[in-house]
Amino acid sequence: MNAPTLRASGERVVRVRGLSLRIHRRSFWVGLACLIIALGVAGYSLTIGDLPLSLGDVWAALTGHADPGTTRIVLDWRLPRVLMALFGGIALAMSGAVFQTLTGNPLGSPDIIGFNTGAYTGALLSMLVVGGGSTGTTVGALIGGTATGALVYLLALRHGLHGYRLIVIGIGVSAMLGAINSYLMITVKLEAAITAQVWGAGSLNTIRWIDLTPTILITLICLPLLLALWRQACMLGLGVETASGRGVNLKLLRVALLGLGVVLTAAVTAVAGPIAFVALVAPQIALRLCRGPGIPLLPTAFLGAALLVISDLVARTLLAPVQLPVGVVTVVLGGGYLVWMLISRLRKA
Repeated sequence: MNAPTLRASGERVVRVRGLSLRIHRRSFWVGLACLIIALGVAGYSLTIGDLPLSLGDVWAALTGHADPGTTRIVLDWRLPRVLMALFGGIALAMSGAVFQTLTGNPLGSPDIIGFNTGAYTGALLSMLVVGGGSTGTTVGALIGGTATGALVYLLALRHGLHGYRLIVIGIGVSAMLGAINSYLMITVKLEAAITAQVWGAGSLNTIRWIDLTPTILITLICLPLLLALWRQACMLGLGVETASGRGVNLKLLRVALLGLGVVLTAAVTAVAGPIAFVALVAPQIALRLCRGPGIPLLPTAFLGAALLVISDLVARTLLAPVQLPVGVVTVVLGGGYLVWMLISRLRKA
């Protein structure tokens, strides 16, 4: 292993057996801090509930040394919810990083473009029209999110794909899908509408292992794929001609990024419903914290995990014993951030 060399830009290049790895020092420490916060809050969240537990009890349950009651509480009831918050936050944050990089706009997130709404439409059609169960809802949300992504991409592709056009068309498609969702909600029985509305708020209250597994698998598959593409993705900010001149296949790269972003969004929406603003907020906060040339993928992912697990803890404890949908908390936090961002941009303008 050769000694690491330090670049003037703040990057440290580590070479191991002919392979080189570039590590941005500030991004590394920011990402590590976000990961520690996310895991720390997740561990604390496992102790909170109708039956408070100590960290020792949680550790005993995780290592198989607790009594059956404590093991059931930790492993069957609380751990799936906490893991969904961690992996769901990672997936949403990475999806936001993908779309903001594709569009070159801080508003270019699946919340704004409408892929969350498309996944919600697919889930509603499955729940209210087809009558599918939890598996059918998951499949419907995946199909709805993917179909919406393909539709927006095809409509925005004329004369080349541009970020502004993608956002505007996405907002229009989202509005139309929102009208369809409203129509579905008012034409079904009250009980079914209430169930769909609770799911549509974005909730982790009823997460089970069978619901969690697809999200974990999709996140673990998409993460290395995005890491492999991210260096080229960051070149999109340099302009079309510059990126093409450096050997980037823009059409293939955009299709790959769009597909990964849509799948990540749909994987979370299919299980927990549309959880807003994590994808919008996490990339921009990570960009400001890391102060790098582009959105840092791993710090963004770990920050998304921290944001969602903290939001879920607030949703569980703020009005206990009543548990709020986590989407209510993220909307409040994200809405405040969005207002601040718009005001700061207006002041600069």
